[in-house]
Amino acid sequence: MDVGVWLRSLGLGQYEAAFRDNEIDGEVLPNLTAEDLKDLGVAIVGHRRKLLLAIGALSAAPPPVAKATAPTEPTAAAAFAERRQLTVMFVDLVGSTALSARLDPEDMREVVGAYHRLCEDLIAKDGGFVAKLMGDGGARLFRLSAGART
Repeated sequence: MDVGVWLRSLGLGQYEAAFRDNEIDGEVLPNLTAEDLKDLGVAIVGHRRKLLLAIGALSAAPPPVAKATAPTEPTAAAAFAERRQLTVMFVDLVGSTALSARLDPEDMREVVGAYHRLCEDLIAKDGGFVAKLMGDGGARLFRLSAGART
């Protein structure tokens, strides 16, 4: 277990150096007491309580089952993963197949291009962005920011 990652996940990364300097690792961590935390320089009572609760949760949790291909310690990116809203939208230009039979390919490309630009403008107006355009119908994948409408 990476104690530094664990401390940062609790919002207490300022104690990482003290834990590292005192060789507090995943084996020692479950045995820490309030007095130990004071010795480590955790002077704020709220921080000591938060750490003791988190240590208790570690002790109560069943040990993780290790997979042969899985890393034994989480990466910093995994420890600080962020949940984001993702909206996937598919739009289609109605009648595009029939229209393509009547128009020259160059004219059809202009129609589809204008349609794509219109869709991109509307998506951007709602705070999203186009991640991919596919086909003549204009499939779109886009993500809205947290405050945007769905």
